Amino acid sequence: MTKVTALTLHGTGQLADGTLVDRVLPGEEIEVSESDLRVLSPSPDRVKAPCRHFKTCGGCQIQHASDSFVAGWKVGIVEKAMRARDLPFPIRNLHTSPPQSRRRAGFKARRTKQGAMIGFHARGTHTLVDTPDCQLVRPTILAGRDGLAALTRLAASRKSEIALLLTDTLAGLDVTIETERPLDAELRVLATEAARAHDFARITWNDEILATFRPPELSFGTARVVPPPGAFLQATAEGEAALVDAVKTGLAPARRVVDLFAGCGTFALPVADGADVHAVEGSASLLQALDRGWRMADGLHQVSTELRDLFRRPLEPDELAGFDAAIVDPPRAGAEAQTDALARSTLGRVVMVSCNPVTFARDVDCLRQAGFKVEWLDVVDQFRWSSHVEVVALLTRL
Repeated sequence: MTKVTALTLHGTGQLADGTLVDRVLPGEEIEVSESDLRVLSPSPDRVKAPCRHFKTCGGCQIQHASDSFVAGWKVGIVEKAMRARDLPFPIRNLHTSPPQSRRRAGFKARRTKQGAMIGFHARGTHTLVDTPDCQLVRPTILAGRDGLAALTRLAASRKSEIALLLTDTLAGLDVTIETERPLDAELRVLATEAARAHDFARITWNDEILATFRPPELSFGTARVVPPPGAFLQATAEGEAALVDAVKTGLAPARRVVDLFAGCGTFALPVADGADVHAVEGSASLLQALDRGWRMADGLHQVSTELRDLFRRPLEPDELAGFDAAIVDPPRAGAEAQTDALARSTLGRVVMVSCNPVTFARDVDCLRQAGFKVEWLDVVDQFRWSSHVEVVALLTRL
């Protein structure tokens, strides 16, 4: 018998000797053997997992803990990253997306004798677990499983897996298939007809759009955007709304805004209802989608776009001089070069968004050393029951 002393940042229990054990909670007395785990004294925060697949599926790490425990753990992940750099932690809000709210999800799939398996790998293995009752995703995604199974039977063999990236859009499911199987004329027809029969909005095979039956639009503020296949999107509409609200609150006085790492307009287009926005992004297809959405919308301020690799060529202080505020929403690697340029600029207001608290804290520290203050910070948990967490903060120059 031994005691769980802590929970790691990845949701794994840690024993006093450093041993890591899945699906346990701090303070629990447990007994571990090679084939079994027994929880002898459960934590008061232990709950019955809401999903019947949790014991075998590796898609979620922490369904066995209460919502209040998970919320505190997520806040603690961000706080630990900030405290590690001696940064303040003025938390304002915590937002957690509800169950069955993921509008974007990536599954693995393979063909079987009976049809197809669609789900996630068991934790730490390559064993595929079928998840027909996944509690993460919207019911509309689960309702598309018959069509996904039909496509899997075309795209996969019984020995190889494929990847399915699904987005629930205003027009229905947008489906991207990643497979080693090359398209030929017959397969092209069969896949297109399967997608049509199951009423998908769009189907993409590797990098080729096979068919668009209805433009797979998403709403960004009052604009509607058709993202390119595989484009980065916020995982839930609820989480996106929390982030957009925080960004707009932080930018409230600004009338000229630069949106760095703009994607296809998650923030630029909602912000354009009250300010001119210059959107900078390294992907031409994302910028084209953003620009098209802006041009088709009514009543928005000017939105200009610039194709630019901000990792290699950040906007320099003289280029930032014409703006009142900046939005920074980089990938997990953060925005080290761009943050350094912001620190050297005269810009006095920055709203930072991040999906990685460690690189977020690094970039905030750079701005802190240049005279910025963290006014407030929101924690947004879109990836429920996982170790992922997002953060948004307002920084102003003293």
